[in-house]
This record gives sequence, C-alpha cells and structure tokens, in this order.
Amino acid sequence: MAPSTPRDSDTSPDLLVDIVETLEAHGLPSDSYQLHDAVDVEALERLLVSSAGDVEVRFTVEGIQLVVTQDGVDVLLDEPAGSPDH
Repeated sequence: MAPSTPRDSDTSPDLLVDIVETLEAHGLPSDSYQLHDAVDVEALERLLVSSAGDVEVRFTVEGIQLVVTQDGVDVLLDEPAGSPDH
C-alpha cells in the first residue's frame, strides 16, 4: 500500500486519514511505521460507530500516544515517558 494522505477534512474524514494526519502533525512521517501493527482501524471505526455511549480507545504508535473518541483523534501529551510527575 502506498502511503496516501488526502487533506480533505471538512466533514467527518475517514478515521484512518485522521489518525495518519494526527501522527504527521506530531512529526511522524507515514512511511516510518505500520499502523496495522498498533491498531485495527476498521474494528476501531466499527466500535465507535456502534457505541451508544462515550468510548475512548488509547494506543501508541512509535512513541506517540493517541486517544480516539467519537469526536476525533487526539495526542496524549500529559505523561512523558520515563518521568513521573506525581
């Protein structure tokens, strides 16, 4: 598969594109990882669509911690690896 990342994000972009764009925005080029090694995007999308309540799924791709909800994809920046805050 060729890493292709369309930039059309007007209304509800494909979850895969949203994840890849989020990773790229945090400095991780799409050719430097295998997303399917971290998460099954199709299963994640089905989970989010079928859920009646709030769902939050967290996973890490090459050291970047992502949180996926029905509202979108975010990066966890609170807890740097190896340095406990409290």
